[in-house]
Amino acid sequence: MKRTLYVSSAAAAAVLLVAGPVAAAAASTAETATGGVSAPLRAAVDAEGAAAAALKSHPGVIESLDRDGPVWHVNVIGKDGSNTELLVTAATGAVTVENTDQNDDDGNDGNEDAALLAAKVTAQQAMKAAVAAHPGQVWSVEWDNDDDTDTAYWNVEIKSGGSTTNVHVDPTSGKATMSHDSND
Repeated sequence: MKRTLYVSSAAAAAVLLVAGPVAAAAASTAETATGGVSAPLRAAVDAEGAAAAALKSHPGVIESLDRDGPVWHVNVIGKDGSNTELLVTAATGAVTVENTDQNDDDGNDGNEDAALLAAKVTAQQAMKAAVAAHPGQVWSVEWDNDDDTDTAYWNVEIKSGGSTTNVHVDPTSGKATMSHDSND
């Protein structure tokens, strides 16, 4: 048993040196499947990791975050009122700036963002509340303001087992309620 563990660990280290982290993740997963003790390495940045990378690069409050193929699109409202659109690479977590606006598109200088900035529940907390209510993988989170009732909430899209569930999270209490399911 010890010999197998040493050999598979040495093989994983050799793969890491030669082929890089993606191949090492595959080797680690294979090692676990064959009785090794290592847990599989994550090959991609999830929603929580994308949020952390975006905020590390551009401090502020996340307005929206969504997965689009190999990248996460993240909008951050900065402490100076700027709205920065960031791209976070799903494979590496690298952050690039796509666009920065000092004012809102409609020229109201951030007044629409006042409720978001005052919310007690952040996008990251909304994601956690949504996943606790409906387990799965967060695919997007967005600050939404219902024009009919003037009620703001976080809309979190969760994918699980071939279906998509939208969960609304109250920005004051953090209470999660399911909106609807759909099959992918």
